[in-house]
Amino acid sequence: MTSQQGASASIEAGNEALLRTLPFGDTQDFADAERGFVAALTPGVVKNAAGEVVWDIDAYSFLDGECPPTVNPSLWRQSQLCVKQGLFEVTDGIFQIRGFDLSNMTLVEGDIGVIVIDPLISEETAAVGLALYREHRGDRPVAGVIYSHSHIDHFGGVKGVTTEEEVAAGRCPIIAPVGFTEHAVEENVYAGTAMARRAAYMYGAALPRGPKGAVGAGLGPTNSIGTPTLISPTVYIDHTGQTVTVDGVTIEFQMTPGTEAPSEMNFYFPDRRALCMAENATHTLHNLLTLRGALVRDPHVWAKYLTQAINRYAARTDVVFASHHWPTWGTDRLTEFLSVQRDLYGYLHDQTLRALNQGVTGIEIAEDFPLPPAVVNSWSTHGYYGSVSHNVKAIYQRYMGWFDGNPATLWQHPPVASARRHVEFMGGADEAIAKARKVYADGDFRWAAQVLNYVIFADPDNAEAKALQADTLEQLGYGAENGTWRNFFLMGAYELRNGNVGTPLATSSADISAALSVEQVFDALALRVDGPRAWDAKIVIDWRITDSGTVHRTELRNGLLVHFDIEGDLPPAAATFALTEADLRAALLGGQDLAKMISDGRVTLEGDPTELAELVGYLDAPDPDFAIVTP
Repeated sequence: MTSQQGASASIEAGNEALLRTLPFGDTQDFADAERGFVAALTPGVVKNAAGEVVWDIDAYSFLDGECPPTVNPSLWRQSQLCVKQGLFEVTDGIFQIRGFDLSNMTLVEGDIGVIVIDPLISEETAAVGLALYREHRGDRPVAGVIYSHSHIDHFGGVKGVTTEEEVAAGRCPIIAPVGFTEHAVEENVYAGTAMARRAAYMYGAALPRGPKGAVGAGLGPTNSIGTPTLISPTVYIDHTGQTVTVDGVTIEFQMTPGTEAPSEMNFYFPDRRALCMAENATHTLHNLLTLRGALVRDPHVWAKYLTQAINRYAARTDVVFASHHWPTWGTDRLTEFLSVQRDLYGYLHDQTLRALNQGVTGIEIAEDFPLPPAVVNSWSTHGYYGSVSHNVKAIYQRYMGWFDGNPATLWQHPPVASARRHVEFMGGADEAIAKARKVYADGDFRWAAQVLNYVIFADPDNAEAKALQADTLEQLGYGAENGTWRNFFLMGAYELRNGNVGTPLATSSADISAALSVEQVFDALALRVDGPRAWDAKIVIDWRITDSGTVHRTELRNGLLVHFDIEGDLPPAAATFALTEADLRAALLGGQDLAKMISDGRVTLEGDPTELAELVGYLDAPDPDFAIVTP
């Protein structure tokens, strides 16, 4: 098996050039990232109950040194900042746990307890973070939890800081923006399998930590791999200006739907003159379309909400902090920080629209998209997590879709069929590989990757092509300023050399599945119907939900599972099941034996039991190990 290579001469030269052109003498971010340090986790390792490591920040200790040729020096700098870990004081009564996960956990002290903001991804990392806080600030009870938005790195660790019982008893309200639960579960269930597989690439799940492997994801080091949990919110925020008081702490909320998440909010602490920007203003250009997959975000409304935050809060704020990275102190500095972030997203949107209205396609716009000098000169706008390249393409996709308007691209062959034709036109695999070796030697790695991809998709067993492609993707990774691009390139190289690693990262969990509404349960089921096999099936089943007294009908017809709450009189169904919402989820998504549930009396059945068996027979299972760099 081919081993990892060093940096090529062209990549090394390019990285050295950045050292001379970027403002590395500006060390303000390092001062801010270290300000307020209280204590670190020693050792920086978190384990689960079985003794398995779910987080290891010490694995990134190699970052304490000079940047090697195999890492873009701008990304190296960002990674050095992101691995600073421990408990930090933000301002009087506000602390952050940083470097315990991809995200930060913030703790706001109240009259007797502490409010937890965004409890990380995993129950285990959140619990250790809270323990470190309590070690230095006292054993304060958790008086409330705030989810700033609907991504798993901002709620997954909630059971590490509180319990269902505390929440149910009213001792710990869970506060979230309206729409939180629907978006949180949909993202992790509807397309969860595909997203999780691609997330393994995005966060470099299988990569060794080191100068030739994973150095960070730009937004944080990587994500923890502990137990994701969810406790449903008890208080929903639905309008800007809404104020809630928890444990004597007054919090004013700003709704920002459609920005970094479909359900998101910023919030202000007037008594502390502190503003939390959730994930709407961090020290990087964020994603408009994350590489793992998601709905395309709206940079136009993102910029408008940043303007609103500036106008509404900046003049009365001394510190701004977020759920990633480090705070910014001082009214003037934080106002400029928020303004530059606003200018970045607004400029990306407006200039992409200007170009597409002149007939320029997304890939063409992205290839030559200079940013204003004042934006470029701010470290916070660099593409460590999102990038100008893929964000511009995302904006084009948001408005124009996948088609570039050229009829020649309207009905192209799919990848394998296209690859075989390309390779034949090139003169065969041997000729294509020979030419790819030349462009590799010339440093044109982008073209080499494209040519070799044709060969691999035309001939998946071509070991020579796969070995050279691994070397090629590796060089592209070594030169990438963007942490997730680096991880994608290096993960591609890793799998070409070592085989498919599958999906080591889980975004769904029992808690997330338990939060699905009845509507969402059947939405998820409908996505698994093998349409062509079910074309001729006609199956009607009613589901009487005993908790709510509603009856939900499912009807399989023309390969589509239609479902709806019954209102009025309809012809009778072939079968009717009566059960609770929890048992519905357990039977249809949780793998529990429905026949046993019926015999145990948990579920009652009227009508023909074979109807459901036939329906289940038309379902297929998602594949968490699908190929990415091979057909």
